[in-house]
This record gives sequence, C-alpha cells and structure tokens, in this order.
Amino acid sequence: MTTKVDWMRGCATALVTPFRKDGSIDEACFRSLVERQVNNGVRLLVPCGTTGESATMSESERLHVIRMTVEVAKKLKGRVIAGTGSNNTAATIDFTRKAREAGADAALIVAPYYNKPTQDGLFAHFSEIARSVKSFPIMLYNVPSRTASNISAETTLKLAAKHENIVATKEASGNYSQVMEIIKNRLKNFKIFSGDDASALALIALGADGLVSVCANEVPKETSRMVEKALDGAYTAARKLHYQLLPLMEANFIESSPAPCKFVMKEMGLLEENLRLPLVSVTKETQVKLRTITEALRGRAAAV
Repeated sequence: MTTKVDWMRGCATALVTPFRKDGSIDEACFRSLVERQVNNGVRLLVPCGTTGESATMSESERLHVIRMTVEVAKKLKGRVIAGTGSNNTAATIDFTRKAREAGADAALIVAPYYNKPTQDGLFAHFSEIARSVKSFPIMLYNVPSRTASNISAETTLKLAAKHENIVATKEASGNYSQVMEIIKNRLKNFKIFSGDDASALALIALGADGLVSVCANEVPKETSRMVEKALDGAYTAARKLHYQLLPLMEANFIESSPAPCKFVMKEMGLLEENLRLPLVSVTKETQVKLRTITEALRGRAAAV
C-alpha cells in the first residue's frame, strides 16, 4: 500500500535558482525567495528541478541549494521535495540519498532523459531507486517534452502498487486521458500533481491533489490561493483566479523556461536576470509581451 503523506497536497513551487553575473549562486537572494514563498502561502518547495536550471549545476551546487532550502523552509514549517533525478540510475540513487541526508522531505525524480528507455526500462529504473531509498517518499516526474519518453499510466500505477514509497507523480505530459486513468485507478494515498500551471484547475477538478508551479515563483500568494480554492471545491473563486493568472502562466513558456519567469522576477525586483548557458535572456519582443502581462496583473492585484 502507498505510504500516506498527508502534507503532500496543494501548491508546490518549482524554485528558480538566482545566479550572479559571474554565474555563481546568489545565496542571499535564494534564501529570500524561499522565505517569500512560505510567507505567501506556499508550503511545498521544489529546488533543483527544471525551473531551477539543475541541468547546468554541479552536484555540489545542487546539494547546497537543497540544504539552503531545507534550512529556510524548516524554520517556517515548509516542506522540501528535492529534485534528484538524472538519466543515470546509480547516480540518481546516490544523489537521492544525499538529499535525504541533507534534510529533504521527499524526492522529485524525473524520467531518464536522452536514453529513451522502454516502459520496462522506466519500471526497472524507478524500482531500483525506490528499493535503494526505502521509507523516503518519491514523486515521479513525467515530462515527455523534455525527456523524450513518457511514463505511461500503466507504468505509473504498477510502480505505485509495487513500491510503497512511490507516493506521487508530477504529470506534465499534457495528456488528460492518461492523467485521468491514473486518477481513476490509483491506490489509496497516491497523489497526482499537475506539472503545468494552466492545467492545474482542470486536473484538480478531475481529482488531482495539487500543482508543481512555475508561476508561483512570480505570484506565490495568488497561485497558492487558486490551488487552495480548487481543492476546497470553491470553483467559482478558483476559476476567477485561474483566468487572471492564465496570461502569465502561458507567457512563462513563450521562450525556454525559466527565462521568461526570470525576466518577470527581475522586473519585480526579486533577482538579477542571469541564466546559465545554453539558456539566454528573452528577446526584446518577448520582454514587451511580458511587461504588458505583468502590468495588467499589477492592475488587478487588489482584486486577486
């Protein structure tokens, strides 16, 4: 039976990693951003995911970011779901153990990218990880647009049935039929999170348990409120918030994420707009679009 993890519900933020111009991690800024999240209603923090540019970070840097997140979150009663996945099973096991030792509450483990494993390969990969970090909660991360492989509903359900510490999935496949199959046939206590801001309301209405959000980096209070309203069944209020935030949700992916998000956060005075290659800052044309959207949001702030 799936381990019950009561706290794994609601809005989780896929944290950006702020960098200085020289490429180093801006530690003071990062700590401030984590505090801002929890102080604005977000209780689940996800460092070192796609939005955090973890693919360009060394292992020591990722572990340091996880430790900083844990340090700040624990003081404010937040929870940490650390991104620990890679396309190397042994390396993923090793780093997941290190994240657990650093104080993370759970791991977010992406499907292996580039290798393009079969469903049998995906099952074997996640099974080996689950067996190697027993009693440590694991959230699967299915994002075929980035990994070139899809964790099918059948494989997700098999993994949940086989390993009690595989407790959730972050679904960013964009395939509603697949997500509904998981929701319909899941074991008791298994959680489903939307991996896409724009799909969160619809998936929660279908039975999902929360959202791992990019948008919450910019507007944590509003995004967490939307998720909370939806989970409470207050769909009229949730729908209003959803449509207010939708332009920003979509704009965050005009160019490769997290470049648009970092531009918006720079405009808000939250960080310097520095990315690590091969990601670059958004174009002038995208800047104009993002400024228009953020100005409209500011105008509605009182209503939101």
